[in-house]
Amino acid sequence: MQSRVNDAVQKFIDQQVAIGNEIGVQVAAYHQGERIVDCWAGTVAHDSQAKVDGDTLFNVFSVSKAIVDVALHIQIERGLVELDAPVAKYWPEFAQNGKSGVTVAHVLYHRSGVPHLPDDITPERLGDWSWMTSEIARLSPLFDPGSRTAYQCMSQGWMLGEIICRTDPARRSYRDFVIEEICVPLKALDLHHGITDAEEPRIASLYEPEKTHFWAADTLFRQSIPLAVDLGPAVWERPDVRRATVPSVGGIFTARSEARFWAMIAERGELDGVRILKRETVESFLVSCAVTDEGPDPVISMPYIPLGKGGLWLGTNFMPGAPARNARTLIKPGYGHSVGIADMDNRLSVAICHNYLFNPPSIQECHNTPIIDIVRDTLDMAY
Repeated sequence: MQSRVNDAVQKFIDQQVAIGNEIGVQVAAYHQGERIVDCWAGTVAHDSQAKVDGDTLFNVFSVSKAIVDVALHIQIERGLVELDAPVAKYWPEFAQNGKSGVTVAHVLYHRSGVPHLPDDITPERLGDWSWMTSEIARLSPLFDPGSRTAYQCMSQGWMLGEIICRTDPARRSYRDFVIEEICVPLKALDLHHGITDAEEPRIASLYEPEKTHFWAADTLFRQSIPLAVDLGPAVWERPDVRRATVPSVGGIFTARSEARFWAMIAERGELDGVRILKRETVESFLVSCAVTDEGPDPVISMPYIPLGKGGLWLGTNFMPGAPARNARTLIKPGYGHSVGIADMDNRLSVAICHNYLFNPPSIQECHNTPIIDIVRDTLDMAY
């Protein structure tokens, strides 16, 4: 069965590369704690003949947020963080300019009113944790805290990351916390939040022939992801940015390591005898806390964000307006349509990493949902 599933996925991604829907791509999947898919296709760059392999690293953008969510819940389980507590309980400077009422839950559920970044953000400053957190602490909320969802594309990672760092008795950096508390125990060492020099030769080059969507400077989206740090090759292939710790969007992963992370979720917090989260914590992630009656999210224009209690999204489909199939699947999509999922009923995890940043306008044009469907169909799983 393992060979049949792997062969089916390999055939599909080979076809996608051949017809130009992908440049380089990796897929890995686990079922009931065992790896069943480990395949790749294509090249590390659109203008290169160098082939992708299982160790190639890819930018995954917002898939990175899943790591932040789990890191936060490690601190919650240890009694070091309370969801309903004000952020300022752990980070007093954050209370400035009308944010004293912002709770940890508000940040986790994108309701802090702080979806934006400082106006003077630059690529160089992405790697300056102290500058980023100090400047975010000085921001004024754009909405009353808790009043509505406004997707925190980049700001969420620094807000949650600073809470994690300030409540860590060892006072580790966010990067070191993730390495020591998640990557090393899971044997998932290629979940990088700031690479070292040694990893750089393994990173696939991003390919984005043109922006599928354009946001004007005065939109909330552009306040959330300013043009100076726009997601794409010009910024995110810079050597200094690759070395920066940017928790919300800066992850550089392999599908192998990412699939192990999602397998831990699908196995209710434990993989290969290593427990990262309590079973009941992971089960609680399946409780929906999506707010569906306040209109489209003003940052990313989705009708609503299908959030679960743990901060992960619920439902296989992640295109705006698409029906949420299998609401007991936990996911995080990333810009350009990298994605990771944990199908909780089927104990299935799938990670898809690639370097072709496409943003299709409809679910019918998305190449990643078919990969997940192929895995499920080959295993004869219910949706």
